[in-house]
Amino acid sequence: MAERLKAPPASGIPVLQIAGLNVFYGRSHAVQGVDLTLQHGVLSVVGRNGMGKTTMCKAIMGLVPIASGSIRFFGEEIAGHSPAEVARLGIGYVPQGRRLWRSLTVDEHLRLMQRGKRGPWTPERIYEVFPRLAERRNNGGGQLSGGEQQMLAISRALLLNPRLLIMDEPTEGLAPVIVAHVEEMLVRLAEQGDVAILVIEQNIGVATQMSDPVAIMVNGRINRIIASATLAGDRDLQQRLLGVGRHGHDETDAAADAAPAAGTSRPAVPVPAGPTRVYISNPVIPNRWSQAVPAARIEAQARTISRPTLATRDGQPVRPLAAAASSEPYVVIAGTLDTKGEELRFIRDLIRAEGLRTRLVDLSTSGRSAGGDVSPQEIALASPRGSAGIASGDRGTAVAAMTEAFKAWLPRQQGLLGIISAGGSGATAMVTPAMQALPVGLPKLMISTMASGDVRAYVGATDIAMLHAVTDVQGVNRVSRLVLGNGAHAIAAMAKARLAELKPEPSRRREVEKPLVGLTMFGVTTPCVQQVSRLLADDWEPLVFHATGTGGRAMEKLVESGLVGAVIDVSTTEICDLLMGGLLPATEDRFGAIIRTRIPYVGSVGALDMVNFFAPETVPERYRGRLLYPHNPQITLMRTTTEENARMGRWIGERLNQMEGPVRFLIPELGVSALDAPGQAFHDPAADAALFQALEQTVRPGPNRQLIRLPLHINDPAFAAALVQQFRTLHAGRRRERAGGGRP
Repeated sequence: MAERLKAPPASGIPVLQIAGLNVFYGRSHAVQGVDLTLQHGVLSVVGRNGMGKTTMCKAIMGLVPIASGSIRFFGEEIAGHSPAEVARLGIGYVPQGRRLWRSLTVDEHLRLMQRGKRGPWTPERIYEVFPRLAERRNNGGGQLSGGEQQMLAISRALLLNPRLLIMDEPTEGLAPVIVAHVEEMLVRLAEQGDVAILVIEQNIGVATQMSDPVAIMVNGRINRIIASATLAGDRDLQQRLLGVGRHGHDETDAAADAAPAAGTSRPAVPVPAGPTRVYISNPVIPNRWSQAVPAARIEAQARTISRPTLATRDGQPVRPLAAAASSEPYVVIAGTLDTKGEELRFIRDLIRAEGLRTRLVDLSTSGRSAGGDVSPQEIALASPRGSAGIASGDRGTAVAAMTEAFKAWLPRQQGLLGIISAGGSGATAMVTPAMQALPVGLPKLMISTMASGDVRAYVGATDIAMLHAVTDVQGVNRVSRLVLGNGAHAIAAMAKARLAELKPEPSRRREVEKPLVGLTMFGVTTPCVQQVSRLLADDWEPLVFHATGTGGRAMEKLVESGLVGAVIDVSTTEICDLLMGGLLPATEDRFGAIIRTRIPYVGSVGALDMVNFFAPETVPERYRGRLLYPHNPQITLMRTTTEENARMGRWIGERLNQMEGPVRFLIPELGVSALDAPGQAFHDPAADAALFQALEQTVRPGPNRQLIRLPLHINDPAFAAALVQQFRTLHAGRRRERAGGGRP
């Protein structure tokens, strides 16, 4: 009995090697001298119906007898083995048509295939990879959709924990979004290195995205093995070798495939750079009565691909198409092309007319691509949770999943000069989170019907420019042409300015700029911050942020972007509103940029004695009996209590403990704001003491993390001098950074 191979017998031995394979059905020569090698990773074999692809798979699995030839699996000859022996050796097979048991449930399929054996693939892992199967685990095989059946067929093979997975037409009859999910799963499988995959496909778009190179099968023979990008970009070659309406014996292209003469080399085939169009010449499975497919239909159903392929050529990674497309700086135009295609292409054409490269990114959630340079399926693959959410069929779930995926995809792109989008509330909510993830200074423009209202949620703490669409973004008309045109020309001008900054004239000497330091200020800590700024002015350029909720976020955004490498966080008052429900709150990620970047941190407890509300009548009922102070007719301040201060001290202390860079946190014992001084409305030494004590009990002190108590008020000049002294100590000897030098 054949025993399973635990590992390749030696490095460099191919997973699968077929030589001179011949298979007959009676007198019909179905497979004619096939030579094919799969070193590792993924290899796609494409060809029309009846070319011998399925017969080759069956020959590998021992399902049909071979007339002659060799089939080696990790160097071991398996030709002539029974199907059971081939499976035991570690080859899994997903046949065309899925072939499930209609009466068995999903869970019964998986438990049956596991048969008590343990390995990396278990039913539990299957349910994690295919959450849809988990939802349908009690449904019979005959009650599943085509996509669900294909997921189950793949899962059934994976439960044998194979070293080689053979898949015959895995995307046949599936919706585009399900196709993308299957592609994603297979590519990830191969990337993990546990399993190699031989994919038999008719869909050129799927084949070229899954592997490089691709083998083309014509009339039972491997006609050629070709680079994926070359095949994807050569419509004539696709029609000649894979189209319908011509005979295989006319398509061997012998002259093109002839071996080069001795001493000569074959000229290099140019590989198209950037996104490529893939034309499917037989969108419907042909038969003997098929008519020639109209060119207009082929053009309409063509796919644009730009996402990376999984390289397998000579075991070396191949440069992704998307990376090739971004070799020169470009502007992204993003949106839902299925509903806003005309408007977004209008913007794109205007930007191109300004001499800039562009990439049109499709964020449609309808389940089909609308012809962008980057498809929705490519964006979906960037999601940390996988692309399954976009295939859920629920619009709300799909939009949320696409929002998350685009936010993960956009910051990874190289050569980005700027981004522009246009749409209503849905598109605005989908695109702006990705814009917020980009560094400050990179142009971002959102043309939106929501721009005349409260845009805080869309802009966040970054520099997104919003332009009111005036009319709905629905068609290009006399008004929208003006608004969309203004937006296009604005982003083009910003992109050109950024391009000029990226390519400075070598003859121009730039002045040495002071490094930036971020400071947080509230009205009641102004004297302290002004004094700190004056003391640092000779060596540093202070950037003062108003601690109104977005101020702290904006400072930390610049820290994370690399533009600011030093902070004196005087006014941490936004924590009050976060914990007590005020109108100027921080987020739960306050101090997060400091934690992640590990830069030196100097901070204090400025204005932690107050919570902000609007006019007095807006103060929540639970706070009506508290000490309130009318800052102005629109703003009411509420004094924090002993319990609230202790809570804030613990919260801040826990965040300080997470900082791995040097920390100096200074405590002014005589008051934390202008209102917290003897004779002032909020002077409450007991409440302050609770704050200071909670900090001391929570913070884990050490040489790198110190609490420093001073018998001073926060606005005393001596306290400002102490902040600056600690700051200079932490930054002494550090290499001075040019302002803006950290821009990615």
